[in-house]
Amino acid sequence: MTSPYHPPVKRSVEIAGHKTSISLEPLFWDWLRAAAKAEGLPLNALVARIDAERIASPTPPGLASAVRLWLASRALPDPSDVQD
Repeated sequence: MTSPYHPPVKRSVEIAGHKTSISLEPLFWDWLRAAAKAEGLPLNALVARIDAERIASPTPPGLASAVRLWLASRALPDPSDVQD
């Protein structure tokens, strides 16, 4: 893998038939592709699912932030599993 310190890269995705673009750092693109593969979904389908969850939240962040947060929450242990 290259250095994690790289500016965001803009890529096109399609959500519900609408094309949009997301700017993410390459590390997040790598994690997103791996997550889509692990979930058995095309990348666009996973982004659409994250987008739907984002829109349903009380204070929805932007799509790129939602993707980063979704990936971080997937990588971190459940707080209820962490012992003090």
